[in-house]
Amino acid sequence: MLQDFGFVLIFLLLSALFIGFALVLARILRPRADNPDKLSTYECGERLLGPSWVQFDVRFYIIALVFIIFDVEVVVLYPWAVVFKDLGLFAFVEMMVFVFVLLVGLVYAWNKGYLEWVKPRTDLQP
Repeated sequence: MLQDFGFVLIFLLLSALFIGFALVLARILRPRADNPDKLSTYECGERLLGPSWVQFDVRFYIIALVFIIFDVEVVVLYPWAVVFKDLGLFAFVEMMVFVFVLLVGLVYAWNKGYLEWVKPRTDLQP
């Protein structure tokens, strides 16, 4: 039994050595970035107008997630609708549960105000 796993161990060791060798070789052969322009952040040919570490608003992420969720819903609903007559009542109930779960998520996001793009700031003091 140990002999069977010996091949796996040899393979893992050889692959680790190969990866290490490739990383060391790449470090030796890579070009050096001595020019400050090469070290600057590249933004599609535009000059940077401030620090490159800007914190993005979480609303971008939330809107993207909601968009992806409803894209997945369309990807699931379209093939189901094409063969709807052949599936029967059980498939209909399953799809209604799926749509209900998505609607609960949408209502939750709506109630929390995640779908409003311009939200009033409450952290400002007069």
